[in-house]
Amino acid sequence: MSRAHDNLPVYPDNQGTHRAFEEVYDEYRLRIRHYLALKVNPMAADDLTQQVFLRAMENLDKFNGNSSLFTWIFKIAQNTVKNEYRSISRKHEMPYDFTSYESQSISLDFARYVDIRIDISAALKQLNELDQQIISLRFFVDCTLSEISRIVGMRESAVKNRLYRSLEKLKKELKEWGDITIMSILDLISFESKSEVSHRQSKVHQDLFEELKNNVEQIAAKYNHQPSCKIVIEIYPDLPTFHQAVGESDAPDWFMGTFDNNTLKIVSPLNPGPEHTYQSILRSTLHLYTMWLISDINPLAPKWIRQGIGGYEAQQMSEDFIRSTTSEAISNRAIPSFEDLNDVSWDFGKTGFQFSYLIVEFIIKKYGLGPLNQLIRNPDGYHDIFQLSEEKLHEQWAKALQDQLV
Repeated sequence: MSRAHDNLPVYPDNQGTHRAFEEVYDEYRLRIRHYLALKVNPMAADDLTQQVFLRAMENLDKFNGNSSLFTWIFKIAQNTVKNEYRSISRKHEMPYDFTSYESQSISLDFARYVDIRIDISAALKQLNELDQQIISLRFFVDCTLSEISRIVGMRESAVKNRLYRSLEKLKKELKEWGDITIMSILDLISFESKSEVSHRQSKVHQDLFEELKNNVEQIAAKYNHQPSCKIVIEIYPDLPTFHQAVGESDAPDWFMGTFDNNTLKIVSPLNPGPEHTYQSILRSTLHLYTMWLISDINPLAPKWIRQGIGGYEAQQMSEDFIRSTTSEAISNRAIPSFEDLNDVSWDFGKTGFQFSYLIVEFIIKKYGLGPLNQLIRNPDGYHDIFQLSEEKLHEQWAKALQDQLV
């Protein structure tokens, strides 16, 4: 909705005050959009949100104040969903699966630059549709219990009871996550457990918190950059679920995490798959965060710079592993070029991580962090930064690797 409207209508809300409709839009837009994305399709949510508020603005004279303004607008959103379903039905399409919306994850309060979420879509599928709706309205659309009672047509006490029971069911479904510390849910129900197993599993989140908390701000300072936004970390319960969620069902087992815009997606350290360990998932998450930070500095930074700095900061590869997997290529003078290290295929997983790490390590040891920071921001500025061409810098690095083998 444009902010260019100078003469917006005003209306009486349920407390008898008057506010510009633009303020109403600003206050409720995200909540209505979240609901539409849950019920119909995330891709269509923005357009449908505009439709809802346009209809609300056109029908303000019909708002009689018997309910809250939000509930009244929400009823318009529900009717919009019904109309969308009718349209989809006529086109013989399937409506979007309510339980598959990608944001059906729960946030764990964390730190200044990081928000951690766990995927609960699979657990939600174990609940009936009404319970799914109540939980989604409470935690994803941020409705109050009073608002939910009006939306679903039930007494507030009945809504609260259903919410309690549903959360108890979710607690059982989410037992693999351990004792989840979610402030909004803790207002209603305790997830504490005294069992040894539960304590072991809850340690996952604490370990992940500590891994990142101890490093993210130092890394941001090291590369002279204040993150443009707070990132989100989504945790998936196992590799198949993670691979499917990111659209890579046939991915190799070493593929445990990725990032998209400001969201990092990882597999749970409790189920790391055959190629990883509990600890390597923690360190790899730091690797991903560092890659995201470099991309935040310069979205055009080459892959080898992002991967190399990520590996260097995370230090998840041992010296023995790097040496054993790269020595043959170094001995045969088959060291990949910088262009080779921008490979986006799964072949990068063979030695791409190691050689990207090695070139970053070489630059820091020989030239220092300052030139590396310059290279991040100006990836083609080899002459200005190193007084060398790209080819000469590669030759210098290759010779250093070969000398180390002797």
